Amino acid sequence: MPADYETLAKTIASLTEGETDEVALMATVVCELHHADDRFDWTGFYRVTEPELLKIGPYQGGHGCLVIPFARGVCGAAARTGEVQLVPDVEAFPGHIACSSSTRSEIVLPVRNRDGQIIGVLDIDSDRPDAFDETDARELEAILTSVFAR
Repeated sequence: MPADYETLAKTIASLTEGETDEVALMATVVCELHHADDRFDWTGFYRVTEPELLKIGPYQGGHGCLVIPFARGVCGAAARTGEVQLVPDVEAFPGHIACSSSTRSEIVLPVRNRDGQIIGVLDIDSDRPDAFDETDARELEAILTSVFAR
């Protein structure tokens, strides 16, 4: 069943109110998102830890890749371009990094702080093809902005 984004946004806003630690915020957001939608097979953050490099942050699901350069994969593309990556078929994405053999589609959103700097990406993988659409992108982007750019 698809996420009830309206309720999810309210719940996340309530749980994160007053919190400023980015890792605590990421852990809370990823937990709420992962359990809100059965399409979400792996849900996690990759944090910018040094120039052009992402390292795994809080996540739910099986093991993820530990390090992803901006130059590689869907997560790298989101960090590099600052744009949402909607990938209906990971096999068709040039340079896709297969962290899990069960992943069929994914959505990756850049995460910005209040100064507009990219501090990481939110990566959601699905074991279903073509699992995500523009509604997911818009709603997830709104949640991320409300939590990290406030």
